[in-house]
Amino acid sequence: MNIAISTRFLIANKLEGIGRYALETTRRIVAAHPEHTFYFFFDRPFSADFLFAPNVVPVVLQPPARHPFLYVLWYEWAVARALRQYECSVFYSPDGFLSLRSSVPTVMTIHDIVYQHRPEDLGFLLRKYYAYYVPRFLRRADHLFTVSDYTRKDILQSVSGLTANKISVTYNACNDSSFHALSANEKTAVRAEYTDGKPYFFYVGSIHPRKNLIGLLQGFEQFKNENTTADTLLLIAGRMAWKTSDIKTYYEQMQHRNAVVFLDYVSAEALVRLVGAAHALCYVSLYEGFGIPILEGMYAEVPVLTSNVTSMPEVAGDAALLVNPSDSARIADGLTQLYSDAELCAELVARGRERREAFSWEVSAAHIWERMMTIVK
Repeated sequence: MNIAISTRFLIANKLEGIGRYALETTRRIVAAHPEHTFYFFFDRPFSADFLFAPNVVPVVLQPPARHPFLYVLWYEWAVARALRQYECSVFYSPDGFLSLRSSVPTVMTIHDIVYQHRPEDLGFLLRKYYAYYVPRFLRRADHLFTVSDYTRKDILQSVSGLTANKISVTYNACNDSSFHALSANEKTAVRAEYTDGKPYFFYVGSIHPRKNLIGLLQGFEQFKNENTTADTLLLIAGRMAWKTSDIKTYYEQMQHRNAVVFLDYVSAEALVRLVGAAHALCYVSLYEGFGIPILEGMYAEVPVLTSNVTSMPEVAGDAALLVNPSDSARIADGLTQLYSDAELCAELVARGRERREAFSWEVSAAHIWERMMTIVK
């Protein structure tokens, strides 16, 4: 068969949550099925690193889908035309978008419907695009995958015209061959490189309102005020995405801003070292469809502080310290517990070793393939 996959989120050195999911599931599907030809639909020049096998054919479709108007042109015209041109039997979209104009059987992963819950985080055009198209995408797909049971239930409650048997959960996982516990000497070397030897809390992810960096900064400020002898820093790794002016404004007036380090986007190799040498990983987002950094912390065997809302308790189980992300005092309390309670930290790490086994890219990729084959006409 000819199988088409949307790969526009496979961007070299800029992989985030959706791109990571696309990479890990697609790579395994391609490797397991060399008898088929896979057409990868990119919207810009691509890295050869994403051509995983000889049975992958890259196709760059124009225009680049970087704006709501261009999304329409790319999916409704360029993708629809390419599906016909390459006589594709099925289309897999790991990024929550599809082509309404194509009749090719389609499976799609929808990572969240945050546009319904936090519309204020989006620009006007993007908000309108999601509100119009996403419900139509969900109804059009022959089968849907979500990355958490929370998102599956959220969609069923929020979008009419869907049935429970149309939606399956295919969890994110972690690149367990990369993230691992560091030795004491390795941790010392990382801290010498980044913090002059000081311990640090660590955040990784893009920076925009939903990720709650203001809440984390406020919690860290209170932590420093309450623990005056603590020389612990806060390292933040991730690109400035959108609506970051409030974050920058708060940071500039922080009493302890010299203890906060913005690293921007870091390489995959550096990320493994930074997570592994952290005193704790902090991920107190306001809304998530999953939250891959939670698992990265578990594989790096560092304690995790995360939110008690949306999908994050489902991912963390009992292997993380959960706090209300809307209450900076609770975030500060969580930081203090992880700073001062070595027994708690050790217990969370031990639980994390067990909890992380519940998530597997191999299992998710196999389930996606199975469902793809059931809808092929």
